[in-house]
Amino acid sequence: MSKKRVLLIFVFVIAAVFYFSWLPDPSFKDETYLPRWLLKWSDHYYNLRTAIPFLAVGFLLETYSQQKSSNEINYSKNLNFIQNLGIATIIVCIAEGGQFLIRKRNPDLMDVFYGILGSLIGAFLFNLYVRLKD
Repeated sequence: MSKKRVLLIFVFVIAAVFYFSWLPDPSFKDETYLPRWLLKWSDHYYNLRTAIPFLAVGFLLETYSQQKSSNEINYSKNLNFIQNLGIATIIVCIAEGGQFLIRKRNPDLMDVFYGILGSLIGAFLFNLYVRLKD
């Protein structure tokens, strides 16, 4: 996949994270376009639902980093992993921090934890995919 496509998908996922994080009602009951089973699942697993989009964030960050760094001489996989984890942490902190400005929303430290965990799992899945592909 080209770098531009990965970046475009990444921006779309981040926009979705911010959109759903900053909705006035955290139960998503006003989001009529979402299937009912997904609404029930997201209400039941309130914090875990934060990890789901961050699976894609971690996967896409690793994809982009690998494409960007494949031509570099001093390519450090560990440094890229830490950098990507930092980027995901910043994104989830901005998403949660924005909830301070929304009346019915409350920022939750567990959402930050699950966002970081989702990003870690997404990065792991990307690296597993690369190893299995080779």
